Amino acid sequence: MPRSFDSLFSRYFSAMRLASLAASAFVSLALCTVPTGEANAATNTSSAKKHVKATKSTKVAKTSSRKVIVLKNGKRQVVAEAAAPVRASFTPARPSLGQAMGLHQTEDALSLRSGVALVMDQGTNEVLYQKNATAVLPIASITKLMTAVVVMDAHLPMDEVLTITEEDRDTEKHSGSRLRFGAQLPRQEMLLLALMSSENRAASVLGRSYPGGLPAFVQAMNRKAHELGMNDSHFVDSNGLSSSNVSSAMDLVRLVNAAYRNPTIREFSTETEHEVSVLGRPLHYVSTNRLVRGGNWDIGLQKTGFITEAGQCLVMQARVNGRNVVMVFLDAVGKLSRFADANRVREWLEHVPAAQQPHPFPAQPSLTQGRNTPTAMLASHPAGGV
Repeated sequence: MPRSFDSLFSRYFSAMRLASLAASAFVSLALCTVPTGEANAATNTSSAKKHVKATKSTKVAKTSSRKVIVLKNGKRQVVAEAAAPVRASFTPARPSLGQAMGLHQTEDALSLRSGVALVMDQGTNEVLYQKNATAVLPIASITKLMTAVVVMDAHLPMDEVLTITEEDRDTEKHSGSRLRFGAQLPRQEMLLLALMSSENRAASVLGRSYPGGLPAFVQAMNRKAHELGMNDSHFVDSNGLSSSNVSSAMDLVRLVNAAYRNPTIREFSTETEHEVSVLGRPLHYVSTNRLVRGGNWDIGLQKTGFITEAGQCLVMQARVNGRNVVMVFLDAVGKLSRFADANRVREWLEHVPAAQQPHPFPAQPSLTQGRNTPTAMLASHPAGGV
């Protein structure tokens, strides 16, 4: 019995070995008869994979570091190693509303970089220079000028201490502020920082501390705009961070004239620098207007502004060539362009003959009707950051 079992076992496994050898021979024969093209394709695929791996490793090596190797005493030595330069990808900035509307394609004699410009004689209400003066656009922190007018009209106690809280956080553009939560300053210093240095939280607390809160303050802003004949203007906050604060250059001349009648607003807006004590430490603020800081202008009132949708903005009252003028520049391209435009206008006013300047100032400019107006376009314009 054991012998027959051993014999059967040997025969069985010998047969399996023969079958395995036959299968191996068959596979070898099949490989020898594979067409040349397919064999090359398989080889090329394998080579391609190796090449991709090599390329990837090469790219990693190029972007990770760069070595400087020299021969010293017959041996290769690394004498320097530094990160290889990385080429940054260019992402174009989102255009402002004025750029999207094509306002910068408007030709003007002074080749201004602002999409909107208006220069007016303050004494005679004569338009001296204009470019897209009735276009309705976001005005950014120019809004704070209306905030100042409403605060002063309310005759609130200027020595009342106001406190910055979480309610003054910028949830629109998520910008920062040097006025930390818990900071306390009198209303007059909050107003000064809002006008001179365009401090957003200071402007926010000014609106929030109004009787009835911010909703009542915004109503007062729009009511004042109506009283001034600013028919193309609308306000939604006290700091100008929302692109829904809109106006036209024609309307802003009226706002500048109204603000100019208040000596406190004139003084605060034209301060060059100011220091306050906040939470036990001094904070030094300077004017956002380089023309004020430069001292080469006779400026009676000013305000700057910027958000992405509005571009760089500037309004001023100044004395040029013996006359008081109001200048409005909206949607300028570049941080310095609005100031360069103002200098360009001043140089022109100092040399242009007076007979070539005056044009009547429209009583009630309006661009608020119709589907294709700037106001209608604003509703579909995406919001942007600071």
